Amino acid sequence: MKLVPLGDRVVLKQFEAEETTKSGIILAAKSQEKPQEAEVIAVGPGGMVDGKEVVMQVKPGDKVIYSKYAGNEVKLDDEEYIIVKQNDILAIVE
Repeated sequence: MKLVPLGDRVVLKQFEAEETTKSGIILAAKSQEKPQEAEVIAVGPGGMVDGKEVVMQVKPGDKVIYSKYAGNEVKLDDEEYIIVKQNDILAIVE
């Protein structure tokens, strides 16, 4: 199956949480914070959204940082994805 976002939506695949700190301390699963970095998997067409013209600024393969509590989590074919609006994406990591 394939996710095809509508309007100004973007499908993200979240990067795995770090299990150890930079100093080598192993973190318990409960204390790990979800990373806010993800890879763009699919991008909606943009167009007119809520009466405004939206031009999509991200593309599949981009590495992005998104708002902490943004989007909806979706599970498809044993993979977890997050669907967010483009304005929930804060930056593209280059």
